[in-house]
Amino acid sequence: MNEHKTRLLAINKAALAAVAPDGAVMRHLQREGSRLHLLNEQGTDIIRTADLDSMRRIVVLGAGKGAAPMARALENLLGDRISDGLVIVKYGHSLPQEDVPHVQIVEAAHPVPDEAGLAAARQLVAKAATLTDKDLALLVFTGGASALTPALQPGITLGELQAMTSALLACGATIHEINTLRKHLSCLSGGELARAVHPAAGFGLIVSDVVGDNLDVIASGPTVPDSSTFADCAAIVRKYNLASHLPPSIAGHLVQGEQGRIHETPKAGDPVFGTMSNVLVATLRQALEAAAAKAAELGFTVQILTDTMTGEARDKACELVHTARAVQQRLTSSDKPVCLLAGGETTVTIRGSGLGGRNQEMALAAGLELAHDTGIYALFAGTDGTDGPTDAAGGFAGSGEALTWSDSGLDARASLDANDSYHFLQATDNLYISGPTRTNVMDAAIVLVYPKC
Repeated sequence: MNEHKTRLLAINKAALAAVAPDGAVMRHLQREGSRLHLLNEQGTDIIRTADLDSMRRIVVLGAGKGAAPMARALENLLGDRISDGLVIVKYGHSLPQEDVPHVQIVEAAHPVPDEAGLAAARQLVAKAATLTDKDLALLVFTGGASALTPALQPGITLGELQAMTSALLACGATIHEINTLRKHLSCLSGGELARAVHPAAGFGLIVSDVVGDNLDVIASGPTVPDSSTFADCAAIVRKYNLASHLPPSIAGHLVQGEQGRIHETPKAGDPVFGTMSNVLVATLRQALEAAAAKAAELGFTVQILTDTMTGEARDKACELVHTARAVQQRLTSSDKPVCLLAGGETTVTIRGSGLGGRNQEMALAAGLELAHDTGIYALFAGTDGTDGPTDAAGGFAGSGEALTWSDSGLDARASLDANDSYHFLQATDNLYISGPTRTNVMDAAIVLVYPKC
C-alpha cells in the first residue's frame, strides 16, 4: 500500500498547488504602474481597472481558510499602497504578521462560530462602512468565511447561531442550505458587505468551495446579489423539521422575514453592486485538472468523473468503488492503470457518537467495500486539510485490507455505524493528516485502478 499512497499523495499535492490562493490572486490581478487591472475568470481579459493614484485609501477585507495567503499576495503586489485591512481565518490558518504588515489577521472558530469571529466580523463591517467613493476595497473570500463572520442581525446572539448551526450539521443539511439561513441572519453575508462597501470601488477575489461554483453561495455571498429568500429559509426549516429545534429569536426572525416585515438581502439590480466586480479565482475543477495532469505524468490513463459530487458520504464511496470495478473489468494486463478523479462535497448523517468527517467516512466505507478486491487504492481528502471536527484531512482505502482488520480484532462495520472513522483509520494507519493547506475548494477523491494480475 505504501507505494500507492505515495502516488495518491503526489496527485493530491498537484491538485492543491493549482488552487493555492496566493497564486490565484496573482493570476487575476495585474499591476501596470499606478493602474491595477482585475482579470476575468480565465485570466485573459481585463474587466475593471482602478487608478491607484486617485484612491484615497486601499483596504483589504476578507475571510476564509485561505484568506491569509491571499492577503499576503496583495501585500506583495501593492505594498505600502495598502492603507488598512482585516481578514478572518480559522484557528491555525494565520501567517506571521510581518508577512502581512498592513493587514490584521484574526483567528476564529469554524464550523461553529465563536466570540472571536463575532467581534472580528463586526470590526470588518465597521471598516467597510467607512469607505467612500474615493476608496478601493480588495475583498478576498474562501471557504469557511460564513462561519468565521457571524455579523448577526439585532436580537440574535452568538449562542443561538451556534445552536442553529449544530442542529443543521447534525441533520445532514447541505452547505447551500446552511448558508441560506446564515445569510438571512447576517449583516455581512448575502450581499450585505457590498452594501457596506458602497460607494467605494470593490474588487472581489473569490475561491469556490461549493458545488456549482455559484458566487452567491460561496462564503454566503457577501459581495454579490443574493438569489435566496426568506421563503427558501422556511422551506429548509420544514424539510428537516427544525422549527421546534431553533432558538425562538431565530425562528421569529425567519417568520417575520417570510411575512415581509424584515427587508430581504440585496438582489440583482441593486445600486450597491454598481461599483462591485467579482471574479472566481480558484475552483475544484482546476484542482482536478491539475491532478489529472500529474496522474498522466505518473503513467495513468485519467478520467475526471465529476466535480459536483454530493450525497451521503458512505454511499458515494461505494459508488466510486463500483465504478472502479467496472473500469478494471475492461483492463487487460497490457493496459495502463487508470486514475479516477471525483470531487464535490458529500454529507454525513450522524447516527453515532464517534469522531470523523465526510472524507474519513468515505475512506472507511470504501475500505469495507474493497475487502475482496485487488488492485484498487484510493485517497479521500478535504482540500483545506481538515475533515470534520478533527485534525485529519481524510483517509486512504486499499483493496483487501478489510480482510486483515477482523483478524486484528477491529470491527470496521461497528465503527462506521458509530461514525467513528477517525479512530478506526488511525488504528489501521489509513488516516491522512496534512495540516492546514490554507486553501479550500471542497473535497477530492483519487482512485487508482490497476489491471488484475
